[in-house]
Formats: sequence, C-alpha cells, structure tokens
Amino acid sequence: MTSRERVTLALNHREPDRVPLDLGSSFTTGIMVTTYAKLRRELGVNDRPPRVNDLLQMLAEMEMPVIEKLGCDVVPLFPRGRFFGVPPENWKTWTTFDGADVLVPGGFRYRVDDDGSLLISPGGDINRRPSGRMPKDGYYFDIIVRQQPLDWDHLDPAEFAEQFTVYTDDVLAHLHTTADSLYRNTDYAILGSFGGGSLGDLPLILASDIENPKGIRNYSDWLVAHITHPEYIKGIFERQTEVALQNLGLYHQAVGSKIVAIFISGTDFGTQRQELISTDLYREFYFPFHKRINDWVHEHTTWKTFYHCCGSIYHLIPHFIEAGVDILNPVQCSAANMEPARLKKEFGDRITFWGGGVDTQKTLPFGGPDEVRAEVAERIRTFAPGGGYVFNSIHNIQAKTPVENVLAMFEAARATGTYPIAAT
Repeated sequence: MTSRERVTLALNHREPDRVPLDLGSSFTTGIMVTTYAKLRRELGVNDRPPRVNDLLQMLAEMEMPVIEKLGCDVVPLFPRGRFFGVPPENWKTWTTFDGADVLVPGGFRYRVDDDGSLLISPGGDINRRPSGRMPKDGYYFDIIVRQQPLDWDHLDPAEFAEQFTVYTDDVLAHLHTTADSLYRNTDYAILGSFGGGSLGDLPLILASDIENPKGIRNYSDWLVAHITHPEYIKGIFERQTEVALQNLGLYHQAVGSKIVAIFISGTDFGTQRQELISTDLYREFYFPFHKRINDWVHEHTTWKTFYHCCGSIYHLIPHFIEAGVDILNPVQCSAANMEPARLKKEFGDRITFWGGGVDTQKTLPFGGPDEVRAEVAERIRTFAPGGGYVFNSIHNIQAKTPVENVLAMFEAARATGTYPIAAT
C-alpha cells in the first residue's frame, strides 16, 4: 500500500495496512530545527545544515531522506508566505544561540537589543519597528504586540481586514508546480497548507508581517471585544471568509485533487483546563463561517479539512463536527476532558484525529525511551482501530528533546501500528 493510499483510507475511517505517520507536514506537526539537526545526524543525513521553515517557531524543513527513514507518509505543500514576511529563498548560514548551524532565508535580518535579545521586523527590514523578539539564549521568536491607540467608538473591520489578500499569480504558480512535482515524483499523501480560515488566530491578530497593523491587535482586547464589539469581530470574519473562499477556488484550480487534505485553521480555542470561549460564543461567532468554508471544500473538491486547535476543547468538538471539520489536530490529551479513550469512543467515527501520539510537554522531552514507547503503543491501541487516525506527536517536537526519544517514538509507532491493532 502506498503512503497516499494509506492516508486516504485512514481519512475515510477505514483501516489501511498500518497507521499513517507524519512529521513536518504542517506548521503544527513539525520539529524544532536544533532537535532536527541532531535527528538528521543520528539518521545519517548530514550533508548540509537544515533549513528553518518557520522563523517564528524555528521549525525545520523536512527532507525526503529523513521522511523515508522514519517511515512517514505525508509531505507538505506550503505557500511562499511566512511569518515576519520573510520569503523562504536565498538561503544563508546562521548559528542559533545553542550553537547549531542552520540555514535561514536571505531576508532574515535582525538587530541585537541592549539585553542581547534579537529583534526582527516585517520583511526583515531592521529600519522598521520590530514585530518579533527572541530572548537571549532563547529558541523561538515571540511576536510583539503593536496595537496602536484606538477609537473604540469607531472601529472599522475593513481596516483590520486589509491584511487578507487574494493569491497572486506567483503564489498560484508555486502551488501548482510544487504539488505537481510531489504528486508525480512521490507516492506520499500531500497536505496543503492554507490557513485562510484561521478566524481569530493569535498570529493573524498580532500580524508579524505587517508594518503598521490596524485595529485590535492585543489578544486580551480581542477576546473581550466578542462581548463589547461583536459586530466588529463578525465584520472581520465576514471579510476574511470572503477572501478565503476566493483563495480556495484559486488553490483548487492550481492543485486539483493532488492533495488529500487542506489545513484550514490554526486558531486555538482551549487552555490546559478549559475552553477559551463558551460553546454559545463559538456558535455565534465562528460556526457560521467555518461551516461556509467547509461546505465549499466538500462541495467543490475531494479534500478533507484539517483544523488545528490546542488545549481542552472537548465541549467544542461536536460543534466542529457539525461545522464540517474532518480532521482535528493536535489532540492534546494532557488537557482537561481530553482523555484518549473518551475522544475515540464519542467522536472517533466522525472526525479523524491527527496527533495525540505522545505528550510533547512531559513524556517526549523528559521521559525515557521506554516511557515514550509505552505511551505511543497505548495511544495507537486507543486511536487507531477503525481508521480515522494519523500518528503524530501532540504539536511540534520542541528544542532540547532527546533524539533517542524521537527515534523511540517512531520505532514504537511502526512496531505497534500494523492493522489489526493488537489489544495488548
């Protein structure tokens, strides 16, 4: 069975020959670049420094030799746009705070603050006001809040929504060429990255790639505005959805049925303990737009819709399903009410779980290889029966995670993921 066949069966809630595996097919299923550099060396893939595919999270660009050695089944189709507005091109060498040599885009430029932290600005233009900060000896950039003084009585959704633009010919040409190459030259399943349906997503609110973002750009103010300025929030979502539907149509023209699923949204609605918003607020503000987007995808394409949502979101999952969400990631089993057996029993026949394979907050970074193997085996026994499961860690693999644990994770997934799944 090919990887493409394997993933397609799993997404249609059927059992393939084994559980499909993923690492790096999206910006929420990847691995931090310094950890990836060590992984490459252990796997014997060390011909050049690894590329940084996402400057915000410092994620690595996955390479085919690594995908093959780990037994992964999914490859990404990323657009050219990136955080901080720095395109992935003209690569150059850069050394991280912890001494790893990596490749970064040529437009990656920064200035060093008085405290030793690194400040990056939109487009890598150091003459602009910084939009991101990496603390000295840190691993990631934090987006800087740059909310300007607001006239709270005259908020204009159209000003905020100026950042949502229709794809250019260059973007579409890149999507078409890359998808065609991956489809023709590999048998991997392709996950399309889109994100245009990320309503209220924190990185979009903070807008790291925009020099002077307008409107509400402080996340606390944004959440409160659902109550104090509901029409402002809905007006933004209406405009964002209109652009998203245009871009989905263009995306489909560019790639057709070459991708198996598309990453629609990365908005987080949960904390470790509970949902960030009530189900009533979700139904009022988000559900109508999510449903419009998912309905369009299901009516016009063969794709499945992929939604990333961290945290404790148990009470929202039935509403996601009703809105037409096909795939839920990262399946944060360590959060309240997110017990794997409960999720599988109540929702496993109606939504695909993509993730949940091992805890990246505790087990993977701080446990031993045997603990990792045991947790992976338990999660596969829980999530895999009947299909509807793609294995991945819970969100991105972080810095300083022991490489032996990463290898143990994939070894256990391959060893225990063959159908029929053993009960013990």
